[in-house]
Amino acid sequence: MEIISHAAEQYAKVHSSPTNELLQEIHDFTLQHHAEPHMLSGPVQGKMLSLISRMIKPKRILEIGTFTGYSTLCLVEGLPSDGILHTIELRETDAATAQRFFDRSPFKNKIKLHLGDAHQILQEIDEDWELVFVDAEKTGYIKYFDTLIEKVKPGTFLIFDNVFFHGEVLNEKIKGKSGNAIAAFNDHIKNSNKIDHVMLTVRDGISIMQKK
Repeated sequence: MEIISHAAEQYAKVHSSPTNELLQEIHDFTLQHHAEPHMLSGPVQGKMLSLISRMIKPKRILEIGTFTGYSTLCLVEGLPSDGILHTIELRETDAATAQRFFDRSPFKNKIKLHLGDAHQILQEIDEDWELVFVDAEKTGYIKYFDTLIEKVKPGTFLIFDNVFFHGEVLNEKIKGKSGNAIAAFNDHIKNSNKIDHVMLTVRDGISIMQKK
């Protein structure tokens, strides 16, 4: 189900700042060679992530779900000279693809890629996150939120992607497990008194929240 008008998305893309050559290469590579190219953040959402990161200027960024590295290279743009971004990817092939692109980026020394189960890896990393972006398995969203909201300091921003899940959450009866998981997650954060948040109609839906 297409939620956002394709014409509106294209208009927004044309009227947003263009991406750099490396991001364009990741975009084209993913569309041409990946079996699930729809998982790519893309130029409009990517530019939004970049601007959010540059506004916050976080020293520590956490990304859960690297995919082919597009969103990583958008988020890293806001880091100061001593900043680090940790990104976690479950799938070895995607991690290897992302690392090849990272190695060609001027930000390569600011990116630390972890391969494996994010739920486990989160227990092993001791950092004061200031910005978190989650775009991983949807059935894990509530657990990610509950874990992270206890770890991060007040003021930390968290961003969760795909909160429309291809429009499934708008259906009266949701069939798929991921769609049901996202609907449950959306209700979970709606009822949380630990955050201020907004759900935006960008691409497949994105929720931005700040810990109180």
